[in-house]
Parts: sequence; C-alpha cells; structure tokens
Amino acid sequence: MTKTIKVLAAGSLRRAWAPLCDAFTEETGNIIDVEFGPAGLLRERIEQGEKVDLFASANTAHPLTLQQHGKALEVEAFCGNSLCVTARKGPELEKLNWLSVLLDPRFRLATSTPQSDPSGDYTWQMFELIERRHPDAGAILRNKALRLVGGEKSAKIPAGKLAAEWLICSGQADVFIGYTSYATLLRENDALEVFNIPADYNVRARYALATCTEKGKPLADFILSETGQRILQNAGFCGKHAVMPE
Repeated sequence: MTKTIKVLAAGSLRRAWAPLCDAFTEETGNIIDVEFGPAGLLRERIEQGEKVDLFASANTAHPLTLQQHGKALEVEAFCGNSLCVTARKGPELEKLNWLSVLLDPRFRLATSTPQSDPSGDYTWQMFELIERRHPDAGAILRNKALRLVGGEKSAKIPAGKLAAEWLICSGQADVFIGYTSYATLLRENDALEVFNIPADYNVRARYALATCTEKGKPLADFILSETGQRILQNAGFCGKHAVMPE
C-alpha cells in the first residue's frame, strides 16, 4: 500500500529534493509531500502541533530542540554546506576580494534572517569570525546587513528564483551572503559574480534530520544511504561524513 510521507524541509534543500523524491518513490513506491521554508519557522509549526513525519533542517539545533520536547524520535546529521558571497557584476568589483566587497559602503548587503533561518545564523557567526581578525569589521557588517529573506514577514522569493539572484537582479541589494550549494547555478547568470569565502572565515553548516514518526524513518534512512548522499553531493552539498562532530 502506497504511503504519503509528510515532510517540512529547509528551503536550501529544494534543488536536491526532486531527485531525492524521484529515487525514493522509485525504490519504495511511497510518495513524499514536502513543504519548504526557513527552518526556524518550520520548527515552530511542529512545536505548535503540526503533524509531520520528517523535518529536514539546515542546522542541528532545531531538530535537537524538537527531540528535547518529545516531538522527534531520532536526530541525525545528513549533509553540510558553507557560505559564499554573490555580487552584481561590474567594473567596481575589480581588485576587490570577498571581504572588501562586503565592507564597501557603495554596496547594499543583504542576508537571510537570523533565528528564523539558519542561513542568517551562519552569516552572523561569520561576522563574529571577521570581527576577531578585523576589529570593528564584524560590527560594521551586522549594522549594514539588510535581512531581506527568511523571516516571518519577509517577501516571498518568486518560484524558480534563488534569493541572491532575485534580490540583486531586482535592485533590492547589491551583495548577498548565502549557501555555497547555489554557487554553480548563480555563476550561470552573467549579471552575477560569486566569491568563495576562505575556510578560516567560513562557517560549516550542519544539516540534520528529525524523524518525527515511524513512517518517516524509511525516508531518513534513504537520505542517509549511499544513493541519497550521492544525490545531495550532486546538488552541491557535502556528505554526512564531512559534517560529523570532531
């Protein structure tokens, strides 16, 4: 008998989810009903009583919180990510590196929203790393950052668009800090320039699954399997073994 598995998933997983769903359904015959959004807001919905079988978060904190409140049976890290900088391409970027682009007062800097969206939390962690190496620079970035996506009252990103692409190409910002898993797609847009962030400034994003019901366990196992991990890596994520605690 075909089962439908209800999933809430971090929006940054959207690119990987279609091939994951297709492969899982082909293998098991079961169907995945997924809704994407900022992980912090999704966690709040589960805490408030929404019934789901699996929650795929862009951090470990939200799934662990659900487990502590008795709303998750198991929690396991399943993939990783990091941050990159995307800017509007132009001659003013010449001779600038990723950090000088962020700090340049000519450029409006946009980020996701801390607490509501792990991408924003990771970005603020990076600002702290910058502050340690460059006193006052982290504070400057926190003050100038426009939290334009990932919040409860944020405008919705148009279907089929990436946050960086939409914000920059629509003129709402000049620079955006987001996930490296999007870098390949962003580089296909001739209007954008993507800067890698060095490892000693970057933040390791650890994604985790909260299995909320027994019905969700086969999907969690599939995501953690060799096939699931290969699909995630093809979508720009690093595998589960790269994000395990040291």
